[in-house]
Amino acid sequence: MSSTMLAVVAGCTVGAGLAALVRELLRPQPSLAAALRRTPPASAGLDEAPVDRDEVWGRWLVDRLGGLPGVRIPAKNLSLLRQTPERFVLTKVALAALGLLTPAVATAPWLLLGVGVPFYVPAVAGLAVGALLWIVPDLSVRDQAKRAREEFAHALTAYLDLVALKRSGGSGPTEAMERAAAVGRGWPFQLLQQALLRARVDRIPPWEALEGLHDELDLPVLEDIAEIMRRSAHDGAAVYASLRARAQSLRTELLEAQAAEANADSEKMTAPGALLAVLVMLLIAFPAVIRILAS
Repeated sequence: MSSTMLAVVAGCTVGAGLAALVRELLRPQPSLAAALRRTPPASAGLDEAPVDRDEVWGRWLVDRLGGLPGVRIPAKNLSLLRQTPERFVLTKVALAALGLLTPAVATAPWLLLGVGVPFYVPAVAGLAVGALLWIVPDLSVRDQAKRAREEFAHALTAYLDLVALKRSGGSGPTEAMERAAAVGRGWPFQLLQQALLRARVDRIPPWEALEGLHDELDLPVLEDIAEIMRRSAHDGAAVYASLRARAQSLRTELLEAQAAEANADSEKMTAPGALLAVLVMLLIAFPAVIRILAS
């Protein structure tokens, strides 16, 4: 078999593997009727939960890659985003494999055309692209978690005002926190409702549940609320003013952070704007310079 045929067979094999990988990553939504037909009846086994194939592969990868130095699983960020470590690791491995295969597939047409490409070029390019795509999920999860914490902080300012109003109306600390959390419908209020419900079931003070939620999801603002409510319950302090002051200071912090982010974005646009102005000036001056040089 000639080298050209070997290159064609190798390119087809790599292309088929890449197509299968992309198909698995971008698998379409299954049909509801077909999924219902495949669902076993309730009497088949109440203790057996349906297992997703991606979760199975992800668990296998976590068991084998979890202890490696380069594999860091941001557990708190994933819990905040309601993502599983298995799917996170599976995404990292799939993207890294895609980056490793892309240069090899890209060089296949050149081999078919008879253009010789050194073998180390796609190998080095594949390693570079694979390493870049390996860290993309980490950056994505970090940015999403940052936005989620900002959204939670915005919702918490409203929650602080509601708790203060309930306390000023004569409600106790536990009742005020639970009734204030029951008002909202967004995911931050749902987290608060679940934490307070666990506190009621476990028969622990609600501020301890908020501290546990802070330790689990790294939400620093909850620690302040827990401390304020603990002091109001134990010492009988006037909590209304403390809650309103904390809500106002939190709003100020969020506004300052948004203003700083907007200023940073504006500064990032300075260099592209200056480059565009220089290009426009060169475009305008180009005919005159050519005319002077020609004369």
